[in-house]
Amino acid sequence: MSNFRLVETHVIKIKDGNILHLALKRAENVKYPGVWQPITGHVEEGEKAFETAVREIKEETGFVPEKIYSLPIVNSFYHPETDSVWQIPVFICIVPDEFEPEISSEHSEYLWSEAEKVKRLYAWPGQRKSVDLIEEYFGSNKSFLHFLEIKI
Repeated sequence: MSNFRLVETHVIKIKDGNILHLALKRAENVKYPGVWQPITGHVEEGEKAFETAVREIKEETGFVPEKIYSLPIVNSFYHPETDSVWQIPVFICIVPDEFEPEISSEHSEYLWSEAEKVKRLYAWPGQRKSVDLIEEYFGSNKSFLHFLEIKI
């Protein structure tokens, strides 16, 4: 079993040379209602963190990735109920530029946006830092992408 309990997965597409980030708004009947976020999810028994990312992408958007990337950052937060610090690996999935998600009932709406707007929507600093790293690695630093790729 993975040492991680949660994963964070950013879905992006590159359209006309611009990186567009998928932001999902949490539905009113779930924890953190109305919060905009990338895909997040709990690691299930026996899953590796990257397998959780793949499963969550499919569940929350309908897209089945053939590969994902591991961003070189681990986000964290303090969980008061268990008095523990949770670490969250961050993944990226690139979808075709014509892709539009079929969101699950966990979310009420979605949008594609450039980095600055999506960063203003995200509540947690780690998610905003992840957006900055995505821009760095997928915008100008493409020669390092093969180090980050996870083939499924």
